[in-house]
Formats: sequence, structure tokens, C-alpha cells
Amino acid sequence: MQISSNKMLFGFFALSFGFFLETGICAAVQSELRITTIKQEPYTISKGTQLEGFCMDLLSEVAKKLGFKYRVQLVKDGSYGRQDDNGNWNGMIGEVVRGEADLAIAPLTLTAAREKAVGMTKPFMQTGISILLRKDISEGSGFFDFLTPFTAETWVGILIAYLGTAASIFIVARISPCEWSQPQSEQNRFSFLHSLWYTAGALTLQGAGPHPKALSGRVICCSWWFFTVVLLACYFSNLSSSKSSESAQLMVKGFEDLANQDTIEYGCLAGSSTLAFFKNSNNPVYRRIYEHMERTKSFVSSMDEGVRRAKEGNFAFIGESVSLDLAVARHCELVRAHEVVGMRGYSIAAAFGSPLIKNLSVAILQLSEAGELAYLRSKWWASSCIADRTKSSPVQLHSLKGMFLVLSLGLGLGALLAVLELTSKSRRGAVEQRKSCCTVLTEELSLRLRTSNASRPQENVDKDKEKA
Repeated sequence: MQISSNKMLFGFFALSFGFFLETGICAAVQSELRITTIKQEPYTISKGTQLEGFCMDLLSEVAKKLGFKYRVQLVKDGSYGRQDDNGNWNGMIGEVVRGEADLAIAPLTLTAAREKAVGMTKPFMQTGISILLRKDISEGSGFFDFLTPFTAETWVGILIAYLGTAASIFIVARISPCEWSQPQSEQNRFSFLHSLWYTAGALTLQGAGPHPKALSGRVICCSWWFFTVVLLACYFSNLSSSKSSESAQLMVKGFEDLANQDTIEYGCLAGSSTLAFFKNSNNPVYRRIYEHMERTKSFVSSMDEGVRRAKEGNFAFIGESVSLDLAVARHCELVRAHEVVGMRGYSIAAAFGSPLIKNLSVAILQLSEAGELAYLRSKWWASSCIADRTKSSPVQLHSLKGMFLVLSLGLGLGALLAVLELTSKSRRGAVEQRKSCCTVLTEELSLRLRTSNASRPQENVDKDKEKA
């Protein structure tokens, strides 16, 4: 009985030793994880014999936190992972499913189909589906594009200058005796409405009579003419520059605009989750987009091909928004549409049920909370574009400050000359009437600035006296 008990105990220890030995061997093997990835800028880039990029930096940070070694290999068939009609997976997902790789680190979109085949971590990057186009086919003409050469502040400044000039002509025409010599018997030709009309006529280079006869009025008009000539030169120059940069009139701002036109071709990456989104969607607009791509076979085989075709023009590439943002940062003639649909995330894939999934997800969340993911995003998505200096920008108000200064000096000089002209006449009248110059000047100003009586002919005044 004792011998049997000892044999059982010995067998237990032998089995335990074998189990721990096997576990140790497995742990030794698994201490260097096999990582599969795919070349795509800026996630994974070749630099000599080494690989670098966003995903490689992310892998390095995650490995430090979890304490594992790894060996990176490129996916053999160059695909992300797509399930065929028989249920078999290709690409990186297929390598993880078949046990050829322990992890797949790439811009792998987290989808329900992939989640059923492999384990997916928490997303390390959020993305969506958008449109990549050339700038000249993404910008449409609006109803008020003719106002774009000037900013809103500049237009307000021009309006104030217009009203100020019309008011100055109106006042000077009433004050100057050379313009209105007999207020008692003559009617002033420059009413305020006529002053507005005269100023507007000068603004359009047409003119509207009668013209001022006094030197003061002519000084104001010359200042306004100079202002309008320079202003119109700036306007037409900037308008011509802005219109010359638009080589097409097609306006594409989103997927509905894309589906409602047939001028430019559009397509997405073959076998991608983007294509699956449009294929499985019940939205009629998205269905039309999928049916058009399926009918015309306008798919591209790689991201680089889609960017190249978009650069050539007359093609809109539909893809992941973060990838399109990179293309915009690298190619200044491209632009991404503002509309983003089908928000999803990029995740790391591991074997289904792998204990690594939980630890990897925690590590990703820690990197996100520490700002490391944002830093890596800004590092690898840095724009190399320089602002386009050839494209004109709206003229700012401060750019025209010299013109406004010249106009202000002209209005002030005209008003001063009108006062001097009236003062000269008042002096002559003071000598004849034997009154002080100030008294005559005050009477003249009062008579000229009274809009009710001064505008009536003298005979109307006499009739009023007779009736009284």
C-alpha cells in the first residue's frame, strides 16, 4: 500500500515537471513574438534593411510596457485581410488565423467579420471614410464669389468711404459760394440724393452730371476718383487671380455630390473595408456609389495608385480619412472632403482568444492617456506643404490704408477750401453791409445749411409773405 502510494506521488511529480518544462519551452518560444505588417506610409516604411513608421514606433512602445521581444515580417501576399467565398482569409488576418504570425500591426480596420476570426485590441487610431480630390475639382463657385476679392471689413470700409464722400460733396456744395452763389434765389443742384448718385457714378467710372464748379468740390471729386481707380484695379486684379486658379466648375463637397455627378470617376481600394461599407450599406446614396464602382470596376490595387490617380485629375479616391490626410500633407495639390462617414478604428490583431489582447488594449489606452499616440500622429503626419503664394487671398482693410488716408486728406482739404471760399465772400459782404465778418459768416452758414428755406426759390418766399 505504501509502495503504491509512493509510485502515485512519483508519477504526479513527473507529470508536473513535464508540464512546467513544456510551459517553459512554450514561454521561451513565445518570448519573441512574430509580427506581420504591410508597407504603407507612414505606418511602416523601409529604411535600408530596417522598418520604421507609426506602427513600428507603436510596437516599440507597447513592447516596452509588456516586456516582450518581437520579430517583424512583411505579409507575403501584400494584403490586409479579406475572406473569400469559402471562408478562408488572406493577408495579415490570414497569417494570424493560420498561426504564421502572433500579431498583426498595421492600419487594420476593426470590423465585425475580422472580430469573428481573430482577436482585435482597442483602437489605437480613429478614422472614417472620406474623399480625396484635386483642389481644382473640389472647389465650387458660390453665388457671392464676386465678393471674395475683399474681406468683409474692407467692404464695410468702402461703404463708409462712399457715404462719407457723398456727404462731403453735399455739404461743400452748400457751403461754397462758388458752387451756390445765391441761396435766396437759386436751388442747390447737389441734393444729398444727387451726391449719392454722383459718387456712385464715379465709382463705376461712368460719371453723373452736373459736376462741381467750385475748387473745393473738385478737390473732393479728384480724391474720390483716385480712390476708385486704385480700388477697382485691386478688385479686378484679385478677382482675376482667384478665378484663374479654378480650372473646373464642378463642386464636390461630399458623397451625395459625388453620387449625383458623372463628370469625374471615383473608386476605392479593392477588397478593403471601405468597399465593404458601401456594399453592406442600406443608404441609397452609398448604394449608388457602390453600384457605380462595381459597374465601372474603378477599384485601385493600392493606396499609392489611388493617390496617383487623384493627382492626375478627374478621379476621386475614396478611402480612410487618416490615410487621405497623409496624402494631403504630402501632395499639396490634393484636398480631402470635409464629410467623413463610417467612423471606425485601427486595431492590432492577435489569435482568437489570445491572452495578449487584454494586455495590448491596456497598453494602448495608457499610451493614449499619456499623449504618446497624439505625439506619434503629429510626428508622422507632419505636412511638407508650403502655403500657396500664387493663390490670391482677400484684400485686407489694412492693405488699403494708404488709399483711405489719401481720400480722407482730400475730403478734409475740400471742406477747408469751401470754408475759405465762404469766408472770403463774407469779408466782402461785411464791408458792403458794414457788419462784422463773423456776423455775416454766421448768417451765410445759417442760410446755406437750412435745408427747408434755403432750397426754395425766392419767389416762393415772396408768395409766402403775401399770403401772411
